[in-house]
Amino acid sequence: MSQGHEVFGVRRRSSSFNTGRIDHIYKDSHINEKGLRLVHGDMSDASSLHRVIYQIEPDRIYNLAAQSHVGVSFDEPEYTADTVALGTLRLLEVIRNLGGKDAIRFYQASTSELFGGQAKGILAEDSLFDPRSPYAAAKMYAHTVTKNYRDAFNIFCSTGILFNHESPRRGQTFVTRKITMGIAKILQGSDMPIYLGNLDAVRDWGHAKDYVEAMSLILESDKPDDFVVATGIGHTVRDFLLLASNIAGLKVVSEGSGRNEVVINKQTNKIIAMVDPRYFRPLEVNQLIGDASKIRKTLGWVPKISFEEMVTEMVKHDIELLRK
Repeated sequence: MSQGHEVFGVRRRSSSFNTGRIDHIYKDSHINEKGLRLVHGDMSDASSLHRVIYQIEPDRIYNLAAQSHVGVSFDEPEYTADTVALGTLRLLEVIRNLGGKDAIRFYQASTSELFGGQAKGILAEDSLFDPRSPYAAAKMYAHTVTKNYRDAFNIFCSTGILFNHESPRRGQTFVTRKITMGIAKILQGSDMPIYLGNLDAVRDWGHAKDYVEAMSLILESDKPDDFVVATGIGHTVRDFLLLASNIAGLKVVSEGSGRNEVVINKQTNKIIAMVDPRYFRPLEVNQLIGDASKIRKTLGWVPKISFEEMVTEMVKHDIELLRK
C-alpha cells in the first residue's frame, strides 16, 4: 500500500468479524480510496476463488492463506491439507484457466518446516526436504505444484521459503506471541505461568516487515524462482523467553532441565513459565536455520530489524495493549 498499490485481502465468510489485527489499516468498501480492502473467498471453494480473481483482475497474487499452526495440523490434518495443498492448486488452476499467465504473477508462501527432520546446519534452496507434520507435508505439495505450473504452463510462479517471521500482529497461539502476551499479563498481576513446549527448539526468527519486503522483491524480479528468506541466526525458545522477560524488567532465572525446567521471577520467587508436555509436537523439529545467500546476491535483500529489536517491539506492544 505504501507503494501506491490497491490491496485486496481474502477472508472466509463468518457470522462474526475476525479482523482485529488489521482493523487499523483496511478500508471500508464504501470509501473510495486506495488501501487494503477485504473480499470474501474460501481456499476450499474453487468457484469463490475464480469469482474473486475474475472480479478484481489482480496483477499480483500472494498466497499466504493456510491453516498455519503446526501443532493444530496434527489435530486437523484433512482441513490443513485442503486449505494449504489443494487451496494452492485451486488458485493456480484459476490463473491458468483465466489465461492470466501473462498478466498475473503468483507468489507461494513456502516454509522452513519443509526441511523438517533432516534439518542439519544451515539450510538453502537445495537442502533436503523432510516434512514432519501434516502442515509441512501440505506445504511441500503446494511448493512442488507451484514449480510444476511454472515449468508446465510458463506462469510466473515464485516461492519464498520463509523461516519464522514475527511481529506484534502474530496470533496469540504461536509461541512468540504467547510469550510476550503472557509476560504482559504477569506485569498486570497475573499468577498464571506461561506453558510452553520444547524450550531447546532452535528457530531462525526475523521480523515480518523484512520478510514482506523480500516477498515483494521476489515477485518483482526478472524471472520466477525459489528463494530462502532467513537471517541465518538461530535462537532457542528459551532465548526468546529470557530476552522478553528482561526487556519487560523481570529478573528471571531458569532452573531444572528438560520437561522439569521452570523460569522463576527472582523478585517474587514465582514461576512465570514452565514446560507442559502437551505442547510438544508428535514429531519434533529441533533446529531450523536458513541460508539466504541466494536472495541477498540475486535481489539485494538483507534483513534490517534485529532479533533483539523485534522482541522489544513485541513486548512493548503487548504491555501497552493490556494497559489500554
